[in-house]
Amino acid sequence: MSEQIENAYRYCESVTKIHARSFYFAAKFLPKHKQRPIYAVYALCRSVDDEVDEAEVTSEKEAIEAVQRWKTKLKEVYNSVNNGQRLSIIEVEKHSNSPHTTHHSALVLLAWKDLLKTYKIPQNLPLELMKGVVQDTHVKRYETFDELYIYCYRVASTVGLMSSEIFGYTEPETLHYAESLGIAMQLTNILRDIKEDAAMNRIYLPQEDLRKFNVSENQIFDGKTNESFVKLIKFQIERAREFYRKSYKGISLLDKDARFTVLLALKIYSQILDEIERQNYDVFQKRAHTTLRQRVFSVPKIWLEAKNF
Repeated sequence: MSEQIENAYRYCESVTKIHARSFYFAAKFLPKHKQRPIYAVYALCRSVDDEVDEAEVTSEKEAIEAVQRWKTKLKEVYNSVNNGQRLSIIEVEKHSNSPHTTHHSALVLLAWKDLLKTYKIPQNLPLELMKGVVQDTHVKRYETFDELYIYCYRVASTVGLMSSEIFGYTEPETLHYAESLGIAMQLTNILRDIKEDAAMNRIYLPQEDLRKFNVSENQIFDGKTNESFVKLIKFQIERAREFYRKSYKGISLLDKDARFTVLLALKIYSQILDEIERQNYDVFQKRAHTTLRQRVFSVPKIWLEAKNF
C-alpha cells in the first residue's frame, strides 16, 4: 500500500475517532483490513454532512451545491475504478470537475478509490445518503412514520448497507437486517437529540404521533415534560427497540470476524435508550449517552454472546 493511501486511511480513522466514539470503539475489534474501509465509509458520510452544515449557514442553495459537488467527485472515483485508472491524491485534486475539492476531501476520495478495488459497494448507496443530507436542509417536519422511515433509510441504513459489503455476508437477507439496524440507530439519534434539533426548528418525531399523544410543538420547543410527553417517548423507544430486535437476527449471517463488532455497536447504541429511561424520559435536561466505562465493561459479556452465533 502506497504512503498516499496509508495517509488517506489514517485521516479517515482520525475523523471517525473524533466524531463517532462508539462507532470507532466497536470498529477497533475488526481485523485491520476491514477497519480501514469502515473508517473511509464513515469519513465520507461525515465530510458530506459537515460541508452541508457549513454551507447551510449561508444558504440552502449553497448546501445543495455542496452535495452536488460530492456526488460529482464520487462518480469520478467510481468511473476511475471501473475503467482501471490509477489516481493519486494530486490527480484527485487536479482532475476533479470541482474547484472546491480540498486536500481533506481528496484524502477521503482516495481511500474510497482504494477500498472499491476490494469491496463492491453499490454507487447508489452513498448517493442515496447524500439525498438524505440534502433533505435535512429543507424538510423540518415529518407527517407520518413512513415519511420518517425514508429519511432514516437514507442517512443511516445506507451506512449499514455499505458497511455490510465490508463486514462480509453470504445470504442476501442479511441486508434487510442491516437496514433495520440503521433505522434503529437513527431513531435513537432522534430521541437523544430532540432538544438540539428543536433549537434548529427541526422536529423529527412524526406529527401523527404528536397528535396521538397530545404533545404540541411548543411543548418541545419549551423543553417541558409531562405525562403525555413521557408516553410519547416510551412509544418511540419501543419502536426503536423493535428494529433493534429485528436487526439482531442478522448478526449470525455476517462473516465471523465482523459479528462481535456489529453486535457491540448494536448493544452500545441501544443503551442510549436505557439512559433516556433512567433520566425519566427527560431529554431536555441532559443529552443521553454512554460512557467509555460503560462501553469497556460491556465487552466481555457481548464477546461471549457473539461467540454463540
